[in-house]
Amino acid sequence: MEKTILHLDLDTFYVSVERIINTELKYKPLLVGGTSDRGVVAACSYETRGFGVHSGMPMKMAKELCPEAVVIRGNAGTYSKYSDVVTDIIKEHVPLFEKSSIDEFYADLSGMDRFFGSYKYASEMRQKIIKETGLPISFGLSVNKVVSKVATNEAKPNNQLKIDFGHEKPFLAPLSIKKIPMVGDKTYQTLRNLGIRKVRMVQEMPMDIMQRVLGANGRVIWKRANGMDNTPVIPFCDRKSISTERTFDRDTIDVIKLKGILLAMTENLAYQLRRGDKLTACIAVKIRYSDFNTYSKQLRIPYTSADHILIPKILELFKILYNKRMLVRLIGIRFSHLVSGNYQINLFEDTEEALNLYQAMDYVRNRFGSRSVIRASAMDAKTIGSMHNPFNGEPPVVLAHRKQ
Repeated sequence: MEKTILHLDLDTFYVSVERIINTELKYKPLLVGGTSDRGVVAACSYETRGFGVHSGMPMKMAKELCPEAVVIRGNAGTYSKYSDVVTDIIKEHVPLFEKSSIDEFYADLSGMDRFFGSYKYASEMRQKIIKETGLPISFGLSVNKVVSKVATNEAKPNNQLKIDFGHEKPFLAPLSIKKIPMVGDKTYQTLRNLGIRKVRMVQEMPMDIMQRVLGANGRVIWKRANGMDNTPVIPFCDRKSISTERTFDRDTIDVIKLKGILLAMTENLAYQLRRGDKLTACIAVKIRYSDFNTYSKQLRIPYTSADHILIPKILELFKILYNKRMLVRLIGIRFSHLVSGNYQINLFEDTEEALNLYQAMDYVRNRFGSRSVIRASAMDAKTIGSMHNPFNGEPPVVLAHRKQ
């Protein structure tokens, strides 16, 4: 029995949500993302794309290309709520689904043709999502994830497309090679330099040539261009690390500010560890200077999720990395080597009062938000903190490199 894989994608999701909240924005050119000079477009309406605007573009450039556009910073919490409504509808209707991002889903409908008709069933589910949320959504249906994803992109905006079994190669052949997932700007330029523009050209060439040009990636791209993909729909993937970073509107040399932000980051991620019953054994600090040179340093530590252990270690790494003569553009931290477990009490150093304090603070944060209880030295880091649980199987809510 051949597979039947459905790919669903909420069209210009952030833009669509903003238009539901404020109907006056309908049909107006709209940009969502960072509003500073270093901001990046997280999402743009179709009205702006005719001016050459696209997501990931610097906001400053987007505003120059489309001066009439309305710019909105966006709210991750609001988008998450709308995404959850869509997720609940899909959860009710399909036996197995994967939420690959806040606005993108895969579902395995294999075997459902025998009872319902997969295309009809997917169409009815799509109409229910549109009716109950007001959000436009497109889908592609085929034998695997790659072809379904490409089909969704071809179906947009707000439409649907089925690729029948055996028609994968003819469907992909006339498309630009850039339409194949995994072909980024650099790979695309390499292929263009070889005279390869359409997927058909890759289909007609031997696999080993692609492999010689692009290494292991060449083999994967060749298979995808030929409509081959055995990637399963995975409902949950355990996180191996958690991280956060901050890019400044203006490069800074303020050490007190930098340490305060690092402290707030550490405090927030430590809370997320405890919230997910996780421990970390490896911490890392990253610094990017104004010349765009980036440095990082990591340290192995005993498994822990305690602020009073992690904060001094993070500040110690920062002290090693920091160059006082350079302006800092970005700082970040990462906790990796995560395992399930709870903080192990240190018999000689920990006190009952300290442990009770952690429990009390986490209780307040769970109820009122991760920034409801913070250290005084971290008060300036106002935007660090999230109600999102990184260990619940949901993808993180990201406003597309908002300030990078």
